[in-house]
Order: sequence, then C-alpha cells, then structure tokens
Amino acid sequence: QVQLAESGGGLVQAGGSLRLSCAASGRPFSSYAVGWFRQAPGKEREFVAASGRAGFTTYYADSVKGRFTISRDNAQKTVYLQMKSLRPEDTALYYCAAVFKASPLYPASTRSDAYDNWGQGTQVTVSS
Repeated sequence: QVQLAESGGGLVQAGGSLRLSCAASGRPFSSYAVGWFRQAPGKEREFVAASGRAGFTTYYADSVKGRFTISRDNAQKTVYLQMKSLRPEDTALYYCAAVFKASPLYPASTRSDAYDNWGQGTQVTVSS
C-alpha cells in the first residue's frame, strides 16, 4: 500500500494553468502505475490521465489531450498533473490513484476500479 496526498488545487480563470502534485509514501513508488481522476458535483468520477511505472507510457482522456500533462518523479515519489488552457468544465475534485504493477511492461489503466490506493482529492475551480 501507498499513501497519497494531493496538493496544488485552487481557483483559476479560464485559460489559466495549474500544476497538481501527488506525494506518495509507503512502499517503493516506482512499482506503481498512477492515474489522475476527477469528479464534478452530480457527476461520476472520470479518468483524466495515467502513467506507467517509469513514466514512459502515458494515457489521456480525449477532453484533456493536448492541455494536460502527467509526469512523475520516482525518486521524489511524486506525480504531477500540469494543466493548461483550463476551462470551466475542468472544475472538479481531482484525485490521484495508484496500483501496484509487477512489471513495467504492464500498462496503466484508465478505469478507476483498477486502482486500490487513493488520495483525498484537491479542488480545482475554473471561473469563466
């Protein structure tokens, strides 16, 4: 198990940028695939981005492709989500998630039920 703590959320105007961080503690972080998910009020949790163990393979939801970038620093046990050109529809509670992968060849999942370690979330609000 790893413990995850998100930070970096806040209020930003449309078109602005934010960088979310997810700090991990516990087991070796380099053995975990990671993902970012978000949940807006009244909506289901949805996939945003994911990264394999080494960060060489990344996946994005179509709605954020070209605007968001996931990256990770395994030495610092931190995952980042750089968000640019933010839109009001990006407003949500953003969660970091992680799941152990026995091999770096195993891809990260875009399904929330594939992850068994979750942070508490950080709120992102984009004003128009």
